[in-house]
Amino acid sequence: DERWHLERYLEMSNELRRAYEIKEAYRSWFLRAKVNGKSQISLVKKELEELYKFIEDSKIPEMIKAIKTIQNWQVEVLNSFAYEYSNGFLEGINNSTKVLKRNAYGFRVFERFRAKILLTHKYKRIGVHIG
Repeated sequence: DERWHLERYLEMSNELRRAYEIKEAYRSWFLRAKVNGKSQISLVKKELEELYKFIEDSKIPEMIKAIKTIQNWQVEVLNSFAYEYSNGFLEGINNSTKVLKRNAYGFRVFERFRAKILLTHKYKRIGVHIG
């Protein structure tokens, strides 16, 4: 029984080590991709495909599932290194609007809710907050 626990511990330690190596490999790829960017996007893609193989060889189901997500969004991931555009600003507006919506539960007049959203975003840019 004790030997089984030791074997399980060593197996878990190996999986944890491999998971850490994968995380570090992804981190290294990401930092190189940021530097290489548009000028060497084919190299960025090639290294990403090598990373896929490295992760698949690990046989860690959670890591394989995570890499499948990146594979499904590969064009968008690569575009994020090739172009200096971001939708972060719009995502921020969407998020704050959702928060307003949660806080405005019970608003009976849609026009007032709409006005609250528009005023919040307008005055947020100039640093004035309406309480």
